[in-house]
Amino acid sequence: MKSALANIDALILAGGLGTRLAGVIGDIPKVLAPVNGRPFLDYQLEYLACEGVSKVVLSLGYRAEVVLAHLAKTKSQIEVETIVEPRPLGTAGAIAFARPRLRSDPVLTLNGDTWLDLDLEAMLAEHYASHEALATISCVAVDDTRRYGGVKVSADRTVSCFVEKDESFSTAGLVNGGVYMLSARLLNSLPGLGSSLEHDVLPHLSTGTLYAYLVPEASFLDIGTPESYARAAAHLAGRNSKTIAEARQ
Repeated sequence: MKSALANIDALILAGGLGTRLAGVIGDIPKVLAPVNGRPFLDYQLEYLACEGVSKVVLSLGYRAEVVLAHLAKTKSQIEVETIVEPRPLGTAGAIAFARPRLRSDPVLTLNGDTWLDLDLEAMLAEHYASHEALATISCVAVDDTRRYGGVKVSADRTVSCFVEKDESFSTAGLVNGGVYMLSARLLNSLPGLGSSLEHDVLPHLSTGTLYAYLVPEASFLDIGTPESYARAAAHLAGRNSKTIAEARQ
């Protein structure tokens, strides 16, 4: 059966400098950070293909030529278009820059340094069901929100507020999982709203227009720091098309 994701464009934001990982992976773009001998990007593309996505737009910046060379010699299960930022634009700026390449409504948007194994078709269905949603954000339950900051969700599944990072106070809660369904209405309004989707855009949306897709148990990984990157090998061990597809059955 054809997946509902087949007609949804996916955008991977992979233009960051990766300065916190430089001491570990050198000048390799973060999206190509090796995990069990494979670039992290390959895991993401494989996962999206298994979920039924047919088109990915990859937004590049730092050392884009290295990523382009990798894609040229890699046979992917999915159509990949690339776009290169003229300068660091931030997450919202990068999305706005990629807007002409994005034709679906909504657009699935992911961070190039985050792994979150969730049912994207179910997330899309919830976004469609929330008729007033400008965006739907994945929210993951974690034991310690200090590194990420928290997300507060109301009973009607709308996001009520974002809680700033507080390194001095450890608490369990929901955090932003880095996977979004962004409506065309929101995408068209991004220019001028600021450079950061997480700080300049989402927290300032009108009440009742930002919905949460709750992921209480998920394979969640952010490779943005040396500590979290060190856990990636064990986290993604054995990940391949077959195991991901089987998890959906």
